[in-house]
This record gives sequence, structure tokens and C-alpha cells, in this order.
Amino acid sequence: MQTLAHWHGAGGPGPWILFFPLIWAALVATGVFLRRRRGPWRQPQHAAHGTESPLDLLDRRFAQGEIDEDEYWRRTSVLAESSRERNAERAGSRR
Repeated sequence: MQTLAHWHGAGGPGPWILFFPLIWAALVATGVFLRRRRGPWRQPQHAAHGTESPLDLLDRRFAQGEIDEDEYWRRTSVLAESSRERNAERAGSRR
């Protein structure tokens, strides 16, 4: 321990002092990487989890005959309208 504390008798910490900032930088970079990778702002990927979007679900139900054409178009227009409203709210909150 005395060897590192007194580098060649000059009383300095020696070249080992350079490793501590590198270690801290590596820890901070790892933390930032993990935070960006698993952060709460990441949206779930529906295809990876096997879930369908509302429009995909509606298309599937129409194709299987669970709903008729009038019901399909009515629900599609409701989905489109709610999507437009949601996008307008997002655009308004960003300003």
C-alpha cells in the first residue's frame, strides 16, 4: 500500500490515480445505457408479446364474421376519431 501512496518516494499517488476516473466513467456509462434500454418511456412492442392493436382485432373479428359490415365501419370510425383526438392532445401539450 505504501508503494501506491508514495510513488518512487515523491509522495504522489502514482499512475494508479488515473484508473479511478475511468472506473467512475464506466459506471456512469453503464447506468445511462441500462436506463435508456429499460426506461419507462419505452413503448411495449405489441408484436413481440402477441397482442393485437384495436384495429387488428377489429379486422380479425370482421373477417371471422363476429361483427357485420355496419358494425365494422362504425367501430373503425370511432377508433379513427379517438386516434385523431389523442394526436391533437399530444401536439397541444408539446407546444
